Amino acid sequence: MEWLMGLPDGWVTATDGLSRTAQLRALGNGVVPRQAEAALRHLLDRVTTADGTGHDGEVRAA
Repeated sequence: MEWLMGLPDGWVTATDGLSRTAQLRALGNGVVPRQAEAALRHLLDRVTTADGTGHDGEVRAA
């Protein structure tokens, strides 16, 4: 399941002491990194275009 989420092999499954059920629960409750990045980029772009400034507060040309 890790490879489906774009995580390195063993990210969760190589953790000692976790049952298979606990591993699947941890992965199932996790965030897919690429999706999180896409969501943050989308939100930052909306903020930037909404107030006319960049992420650093600097005014951008229209």
